[in-house]
Amino acid sequence: MIIARRLSTKACRLVRVLGIETSCDDTAAAVVTGDGLLVSETNRHQHSVHAAYGGIVPGLAAVHHQANLPLVLRETLQRASLSIGDIDAVAVTRGPGMAASLGVGVAAAKALAAVHGLPLIGVHHMEAHALMARMGREDVVQFPFLCVLVSGGHTMTLVAHDVNSYTTIGSTRDDSVGEAFDKVARDLGLPWPDTQDGGGLGPALEQIALRGDAQRFPLPVPMDKSTSALSPDFSFSGLKTHVRRMREAGAFDPLVAQDQADVAAAFQRAAVAHLRKKTALACRHARAMGVNITCLVASGGVASNAAVREALADVAAKEGVPLECPPPRLCTDNGVMIAWAGVERLRRGLLDPYTFDFIQRWPLDTLKEMPYPARVSSFDL
Repeated sequence: MIIARRLSTKACRLVRVLGIETSCDDTAAAVVTGDGLLVSETNRHQHSVHAAYGGIVPGLAAVHHQANLPLVLRETLQRASLSIGDIDAVAVTRGPGMAASLGVGVAAAKALAAVHGLPLIGVHHMEAHALMARMGREDVVQFPFLCVLVSGGHTMTLVAHDVNSYTTIGSTRDDSVGEAFDKVARDLGLPWPDTQDGGGLGPALEQIALRGDAQRFPLPVPMDKSTSALSPDFSFSGLKTHVRRMREAGAFDPLVAQDQADVAAAFQRAAVAHLRKKTALACRHARAMGVNITCLVASGGVASNAAVREALADVAAKEGVPLECPPPRLCTDNGVMIAWAGVERLRRGLLDPYTFDFIQRWPLDTLKEMPYPARVSSFDL
């Protein structure tokens, strides 16, 4: 167990945390300071590896994490002109995610921390997304806030009461919004983008939708019937299936560029309208819980979508609170968010033993129930 003494505010600002992310197909690492300064980061994508399969292949992802992670860690430290001896704590994505991929990052982080006698922090991937907007802006993004987490694996609204304390209001009943974007993009025959910026097929659909006429193919907004209209939950499976059936019926030709653009625009408009309505409902539920939110935070890969941001900004304005988002490049999976979540948890003494394991499925609500045998009031480095 790690022994700790009291940490002064000044010392906390000087803390350097190394963050490691391997939950899906991005091998990423970053060094962040306690006052929110990004010192360095590295991210190796696997787009070319998985493009031929139309999606992420877990076994291949793990193999490439094993090959990439040592180089990513070395490059991150070299870019920062630091050695591992200059690092004060190691944070790593503990879950949720793909088991084999998580295992690579967790094993590396445990070895680094144990060998060098550093505090180890297992980070919930979705908490890291939720906290990303606070990095260097804690005076602006204060607790409690309402967070909309929209990504390839998750779609949910939640109240962030504090670090390690969350209440989920709504979540998807089937597909995530990011998954729906990707599947519709495949049905439209869109190529996997040749980019190193992350994101996959969703950004490709967003780009082509800019040239489309959403009126040409009117699509129904999900859960708009009386039986489900007042639920804060999400559902994207029906919308995705509607587009697929249109293709099978010959309503559009995926080989015709204008058809691609028009369907993409129609799908995006319906999906964004659904996100807007359910986020507004979540705000109403938060008020009913007696929570006075300070802001609306949007994070996760889909939060980089301009139409999504515009819709959520409108919701926030009507609620009388600001919309806060990380920079678009930090909305997708990255090591920066893991390092920053590590800073936030380190401050609160939420440390983990070197013996912990990854958690493939991990509801964010249960985070506060996790035992922390190394928990201390604050950490003195």
